[in-house]
Amino acid sequence: MAIQTEHPTHGSQAEEKKNVHTEETSELVSAKDRTFKAPENNAFGQSFRDYDIESERQKGVEEFYRLQHINQTYDFVKKMREHYKKLDKAEMSIWECCELLNEVVDDSDPDLDEPQIQHLLQTAEAIRKDYPNEDWLHLTALIHDLGKILHLSQFDELPQWAVVGDTFPVGCAFDEKNVHHKYFKENPDSKNPAYNTKDGVYSKGCGLDNVLMSWGHDDYMYMVAKENGTTLPSPGLFIIRYHSFYLLHKEGAYTHLMSEEDFKNLKWLHIFNKYDLYSKSKVLVDVEKVKPYYQSLIDKYFPTKLKW
Repeated sequence: MAIQTEHPTHGSQAEEKKNVHTEETSELVSAKDRTFKAPENNAFGQSFRDYDIESERQKGVEEFYRLQHINQTYDFVKKMREHYKKLDKAEMSIWECCELLNEVVDDSDPDLDEPQIQHLLQTAEAIRKDYPNEDWLHLTALIHDLGKILHLSQFDELPQWAVVGDTFPVGCAFDEKNVHHKYFKENPDSKNPAYNTKDGVYSKGCGLDNVLMSWGHDDYMYMVAKENGTTLPSPGLFIIRYHSFYLLHKEGAYTHLMSEEDFKNLKWLHIFNKYDLYSKSKVLVDVEKVKPYYQSLIDKYFPTKLKW
Protein backbone atom coordinates (compact mmCIF):
# COMPACT_ATOMS: atom_id res chain seq x y z
CA MET A 1 0.00 0.00 0.00
CA ALA A 2 0.98 3.66 -0.19
CA ILE A 3 3.70 4.73 2.24
CA GLN A 4 4.23 8.40 2.88
CA THR A 5 7.94 9.19 2.90
CA GLU A 6 9.43 12.66 3.19
CA HIS A 7 11.93 13.51 0.46
CA PRO A 8 11.99 17.34 0.32
CA THR A 9 13.14 19.02 -2.89
CA HIS A 10 12.95 22.77 -3.37
CA GLY A 11 11.16 24.00 -6.49
CA SER A 12 14.19 25.46 -8.31
CA GLN A 13 16.28 22.36 -7.56
CA ALA A 14 13.51 20.06 -8.78
CA GLU A 15 13.23 21.99 -12.05
CA GLU A 16 17.01 21.89 -12.53
CA LYS A 17 17.03 18.13 -11.84
CA LYS A 18 14.19 17.57 -14.30
CA ASN A 19 16.10 19.43 -17.05
CA VAL A 20 19.25 17.39 -16.42
CA HIS A 21 17.32 14.11 -16.68
CA THR A 22 15.62 15.29 -19.88
CA GLU A 23 19.00 16.08 -21.45
CA GLU A 24 20.44 12.71 -20.38
CA THR A 25 17.45 10.91 -21.88
CA SER A 26 17.78 12.78 -25.18
CA GLU A 27 21.46 11.89 -25.43
CA LEU A 28 20.79 8.21 -24.72
CA VAL A 29 17.94 8.06 -27.24
CA SER A 30 19.88 9.77 -30.03
CA ALA A 31 22.94 7.60 -29.43
CA LYS A 32 20.86 4.45 -29.78
CA ASP A 33 18.50 5.66 -32.51
CA ARG A 34 19.41 3.32 -35.34
CA THR A 35 17.23 1.47 -37.83
CA PHE A 36 13.71 1.89 -36.45
CA LYS A 37 11.81 4.92 -37.73
CA ALA A 38 8.38 5.81 -36.42
CA PRO A 39 5.68 5.76 -39.12
CA GLU A 40 3.46 8.80 -39.57
CA ASN A 41 0.19 6.87 -39.33
CA ASN A 42 -1.19 3.81 -37.53
CA ALA A 43 -2.62 0.65 -39.12
CA PHE A 44 -5.87 2.53 -39.84
CA GLY A 45 -4.13 5.38 -41.67
CA GLN A 46 -4.67 7.80 -38.79
CA SER A 47 -2.36 9.58 -36.36
CA PHE A 48 -1.14 7.53 -33.39
CA ARG A 49 -3.00 8.01 -30.11
CA ASP A 50 -5.50 10.39 -31.70
CA TYR A 51 -8.47 10.24 -29.33
CA ASP A 52 -10.50 12.96 -31.05
CA ILE A 53 -10.91 11.69 -34.59
CA GLU A 54 -14.45 10.55 -35.45
CA SER A 55 -14.74 6.80 -36.06
CA GLU A 56 -16.66 3.83 -34.71
CA ARG A 57 -13.54 2.50 -33.00
CA GLN A 58 -12.89 5.89 -31.39
CA LYS A 59 -16.41 5.95 -29.97
CA GLY A 60 -15.68 2.64 -28.29
CA VAL A 61 -12.36 3.95 -27.00
CA GLU A 62 -14.03 7.00 -25.45
CA GLU A 63 -16.67 4.85 -23.77
CA PHE A 64 -13.85 2.72 -22.38
CA TYR A 65 -12.21 5.76 -20.80
CA ARG A 66 -15.52 7.01 -19.43
CA LEU A 67 -15.96 3.76 -17.50
CA GLN A 68 -12.30 3.65 -16.45
CA HIS A 69 -12.28 7.20 -15.10
CA ILE A 70 -15.47 6.71 -13.12
CA ASN A 71 -14.55 3.36 -11.55
CA GLN A 72 -10.79 3.48 -10.87
CA THR A 73 -10.77 4.73 -7.27
CA TYR A 74 -8.22 4.47 -4.48
CA ASP A 75 -10.31 1.86 -2.66
CA PHE A 76 -10.89 -0.16 -5.83
CA VAL A 77 -7.14 -0.34 -6.52
CA LYS A 78 -6.36 -1.47 -2.97
CA LYS A 79 -9.02 -4.19 -3.29
CA MET A 80 -7.62 -5.43 -6.61
CA ARG A 81 -4.04 -5.52 -5.37
CA GLU A 82 -5.07 -7.46 -2.29
CA HIS A 83 -7.01 -9.96 -4.37
CA TYR A 84 -4.44 -10.61 -7.10
CA LYS A 85 -1.30 -10.63 -4.96
CA LYS A 86 -2.29 -14.16 -3.91
CA LEU A 87 -1.20 -15.36 -7.36
CA ASP A 88 -3.60 -18.28 -7.15
CA LYS A 89 -5.20 -18.15 -10.60
CA ALA A 90 -2.82 -20.32 -12.60
CA GLU A 91 0.64 -21.84 -12.88
CA MET A 92 2.26 -21.62 -16.30
CA SER A 93 5.37 -20.56 -18.18
CA ILE A 94 5.96 -17.17 -19.76
CA TRP A 95 5.55 -18.58 -23.27
CA GLU A 96 2.31 -20.34 -22.35
CA CYS A 97 1.05 -16.97 -21.18
CA CYS A 98 2.12 -15.37 -24.47
CA GLU A 99 -0.01 -17.89 -26.32
CA LEU A 100 -2.91 -17.39 -23.93
CA LEU A 101 -2.77 -13.67 -24.59
CA ASN A 102 -3.60 -14.39 -28.23
CA GLU A 103 -7.25 -14.43 -27.16
CA VAL A 104 -7.17 -10.77 -26.11
CA VAL A 105 -7.81 -7.65 -28.23
CA ASP A 106 -7.28 -4.32 -26.47
CA ASP A 107 -10.43 -2.14 -26.74
CA SER A 108 -8.58 0.94 -25.44
CA ASP A 109 -6.02 0.96 -28.27
CA PRO A 110 -6.98 3.25 -31.18
CA ASP A 111 -3.99 2.12 -33.24
CA LEU A 112 -4.35 -1.64 -33.68
CA ASP A 113 -6.88 -4.46 -33.45
CA GLU A 114 -4.55 -7.45 -33.91
CA PRO A 115 -4.15 -10.18 -31.25
CA GLN A 116 -1.78 -9.05 -28.51
CA ILE A 117 0.98 -11.60 -29.14
CA GLN A 118 1.74 -9.85 -32.42
CA HIS A 119 2.14 -6.51 -30.67
CA LEU A 120 4.53 -8.10 -28.17
CA LEU A 121 6.69 -9.62 -30.88
CA GLN A 122 6.60 -6.53 -33.11
CA THR A 123 7.83 -4.41 -30.20
CA ALA A 124 10.48 -6.92 -29.13
CA GLU A 125 11.83 -7.47 -32.65
CA ALA A 126 12.07 -3.74 -33.38
CA ILE A 127 14.01 -3.18 -30.14
CA ARG A 128 16.21 -6.21 -30.80
CA LYS A 129 17.43 -4.70 -34.09
CA ASP A 130 18.44 -1.39 -32.50
CA TYR A 131 19.66 -2.71 -29.13
CA PRO A 132 21.16 -6.15 -29.93
CA ASN A 133 23.16 -6.31 -26.69
CA GLU A 134 20.33 -5.43 -24.29
CA ASP A 135 18.68 -8.84 -24.11
CA TRP A 136 16.78 -7.86 -20.93
CA LEU A 137 15.08 -5.13 -22.97
CA HIS A 138 14.06 -7.62 -25.68
CA LEU A 139 12.41 -9.82 -23.05
CA THR A 140 10.81 -6.86 -21.30
CA ALA A 141 9.20 -5.94 -24.61
CA LEU A 142 7.93 -9.49 -25.08
CA ILE A 143 6.27 -9.70 -21.66
CA HIS A 144 5.23 -6.11 -20.95
CA ASP A 145 1.56 -6.69 -21.82
CA LEU A 146 1.10 -10.22 -20.49
CA GLY A 147 -1.00 -8.87 -17.63
CA LYS A 148 -3.85 -8.39 -20.10
CA ILE A 149 -4.81 -11.99 -19.35
CA LEU A 150 -6.82 -10.41 -16.51
CA HIS A 151 -9.57 -10.02 -19.10
CA LEU A 152 -9.86 -13.81 -19.53
CA SER A 153 -12.35 -15.93 -17.55
CA GLN A 154 -9.60 -17.87 -15.75
CA PHE A 155 -8.50 -14.58 -14.17
CA ASP A 156 -12.02 -13.42 -13.20
CA GLU A 157 -12.66 -11.79 -16.59
CA LEU A 158 -12.17 -8.24 -15.36
CA PRO A 159 -13.80 -5.57 -17.54
CA GLN A 160 -11.36 -3.93 -19.96
CA TRP A 161 -11.40 -0.66 -18.00
CA ALA A 162 -9.72 -2.62 -15.14
CA VAL A 163 -7.14 -4.21 -17.44
CA VAL A 164 -5.95 -1.88 -20.23
CA GLY A 165 -5.72 1.80 -21.12
CA ASP A 166 -3.53 4.64 -19.88
CA THR A 167 -2.72 4.41 -16.18
CA PHE A 168 -2.65 7.21 -13.61
CA PRO A 169 -2.08 7.63 -9.87
CA VAL A 170 -5.02 7.30 -7.49
CA GLY A 171 -5.04 8.90 -4.07
CA CYS A 172 -4.21 12.35 -5.47
CA ALA A 173 -5.72 14.79 -7.98
CA PHE A 174 -6.42 13.52 -11.50
CA ASP A 175 -4.19 15.56 -13.80
CA GLU A 176 -6.00 17.48 -16.55
CA LYS A 177 -3.70 15.93 -19.17
CA ASN A 178 -5.48 12.59 -18.73
CA VAL A 179 -7.17 11.33 -21.90
CA HIS A 180 -10.89 12.29 -21.72
CA HIS A 181 -10.30 13.96 -18.35
CA LYS A 182 -13.90 15.25 -18.23
CA TYR A 183 -15.20 11.89 -17.01
CA PHE A 184 -13.25 12.06 -13.75
CA LYS A 185 -15.89 14.40 -12.37
CA GLU A 186 -18.03 11.30 -11.79
CA ASN A 187 -15.26 9.52 -9.88
CA PRO A 188 -16.02 9.78 -6.13
CA ASP A 189 -12.33 10.38 -5.32
CA SER A 190 -12.50 13.71 -7.15
CA LYS A 191 -14.83 14.96 -4.41
CA ASN A 192 -12.84 13.50 -1.52
CA PRO A 193 -10.55 16.13 0.10
CA ALA A 194 -8.12 13.38 1.12
CA TYR A 195 -7.55 12.45 -2.52
CA ASN A 196 -8.22 15.53 -4.66
CA THR A 197 -5.14 17.65 -3.93
CA LYS A 198 -1.89 17.63 -5.92
CA ASP A 199 -0.06 15.40 -3.41
CA GLY A 200 -3.12 13.68 -1.93
CA VAL A 201 -2.02 10.89 0.42
CA TYR A 202 1.58 11.09 -0.85
CA SER A 203 4.53 13.44 -0.36
CA LYS A 204 6.99 15.02 -2.79
CA GLY A 205 9.76 12.69 -3.85
CA CYS A 206 8.18 9.67 -2.14
CA GLY A 207 8.97 7.50 -5.17
CA LEU A 208 6.55 5.80 -7.56
CA ASP A 209 6.97 2.53 -5.66
CA ASN A 210 4.91 4.16 -2.92
CA VAL A 211 2.19 5.47 -5.24
CA LEU A 212 -0.91 3.45 -6.08
CA MET A 213 -1.62 3.39 -9.82
CA SER A 214 -4.95 2.66 -11.47
CA TRP A 215 -5.33 -1.11 -11.54
CA GLY A 216 -4.56 -2.99 -14.72
CA HIS A 217 -2.19 -5.22 -16.64
CA ASP A 218 0.92 -3.13 -15.92
CA ASP A 219 0.81 -3.45 -12.14
CA TYR A 220 -0.36 -7.06 -12.30
CA MET A 221 2.51 -8.18 -14.55
CA TYR A 222 4.99 -6.28 -12.37
CA MET A 223 3.59 -8.13 -9.35
CA VAL A 224 3.85 -11.50 -11.11
CA ALA A 225 7.45 -10.88 -12.19
CA LYS A 226 8.57 -9.60 -8.81
CA GLU A 227 6.91 -12.30 -6.73
CA ASN A 228 8.21 -15.09 -8.96
CA GLY A 229 11.80 -13.95 -8.51
CA THR A 230 12.68 -12.55 -11.92
CA THR A 231 16.27 -11.39 -12.39
CA LEU A 232 15.31 -8.62 -14.83
CA PRO A 233 17.13 -5.39 -13.92
CA SER A 234 15.33 -2.45 -12.29
CA PRO A 235 14.70 -0.58 -15.61
CA GLY A 236 12.92 -3.65 -16.99
CA LEU A 237 10.55 -3.84 -14.03
CA PHE A 238 9.99 -0.09 -14.23
CA ILE A 239 9.02 -0.38 -17.91
CA ILE A 240 6.59 -3.21 -17.17
CA ARG A 241 4.94 -1.28 -14.35
CA TYR A 242 4.71 2.16 -15.96
CA HIS A 243 4.64 1.70 -19.75
CA SER A 244 0.97 2.77 -19.84
CA PHE A 245 1.69 5.80 -17.62
CA TYR A 246 1.64 8.19 -20.60
CA LEU A 247 0.93 11.10 -18.29
CA LEU A 248 4.48 10.69 -17.00
CA HIS A 249 6.60 9.64 -19.94
CA LYS A 250 4.74 11.64 -22.60
CA GLU A 251 3.21 14.60 -20.75
CA GLY A 252 5.69 15.01 -17.88
CA ALA A 253 2.99 14.97 -15.19
CA TYR A 254 3.44 13.69 -11.63
CA THR A 255 7.23 14.10 -11.65
CA HIS A 256 6.96 15.69 -8.19
CA LEU A 257 6.31 12.20 -6.79
CA MET A 258 9.38 10.60 -8.38
CA SER A 259 12.57 9.47 -6.64
CA GLU A 260 16.09 9.68 -8.02
CA GLU A 261 15.94 6.03 -9.11
CA ASP A 262 12.64 6.69 -10.90
CA PHE A 263 14.31 9.40 -12.99
CA LYS A 264 17.13 7.03 -13.94
CA ASN A 265 14.70 4.31 -14.99
CA LEU A 266 12.54 6.80 -16.89
CA LYS A 267 15.33 7.17 -19.46
CA TRP A 268 14.82 3.54 -20.50
CA LEU A 269 11.04 3.89 -20.49
CA HIS A 270 11.33 6.80 -22.94
CA ILE A 271 13.36 4.57 -25.25
CA PHE A 272 10.97 1.64 -24.90
CA ASN A 273 7.87 3.75 -25.52
CA LYS A 274 8.91 4.63 -29.05
CA TYR A 275 8.90 0.96 -30.01
CA ASP A 276 5.83 0.06 -27.97
CA LEU A 277 3.75 2.73 -29.68
CA TYR A 278 5.09 2.92 -33.23
CA SER A 279 5.97 -0.70 -34.04
CA LYS A 280 2.27 -1.67 -34.25
CA SER A 281 1.67 -2.98 -37.74
CA LYS A 282 -0.43 -5.23 -39.93
CA VAL A 283 2.81 -6.97 -40.95
CA LEU A 284 2.86 -10.03 -38.71
CA VAL A 285 5.90 -11.66 -37.09
CA ASP A 286 6.63 -15.36 -37.75
CA VAL A 287 6.11 -16.65 -34.21
CA GLU A 288 7.76 -20.05 -34.63
CA LYS A 289 10.84 -18.51 -36.23
CA VAL A 290 11.62 -16.19 -33.32
CA LYS A 291 10.36 -18.39 -30.49
CA PRO A 292 13.71 -20.18 -29.76
CA TYR A 293 15.49 -16.87 -29.16
CA TYR A 294 12.87 -15.54 -26.76
CA GLN A 295 12.61 -18.87 -24.98
CA SER A 296 16.33 -18.64 -24.23
CA LEU A 297 15.76 -15.22 -22.62
CA ILE A 298 12.84 -16.53 -20.61
CA ASP A 299 15.04 -19.33 -19.29
CA LYS A 300 17.71 -16.78 -18.35
CA TYR A 301 15.51 -14.35 -16.42
CA PHE A 302 12.55 -16.41 -15.14
CA PRO A 303 11.78 -19.77 -13.52
CA THR A 304 10.25 -22.46 -15.74
CA LYS A 305 6.80 -22.08 -14.19
CA LEU A 306 5.30 -18.98 -12.61
CA LYS A 307 2.36 -18.42 -10.32
CA TRP A 308 -0.19 -16.02 -11.77
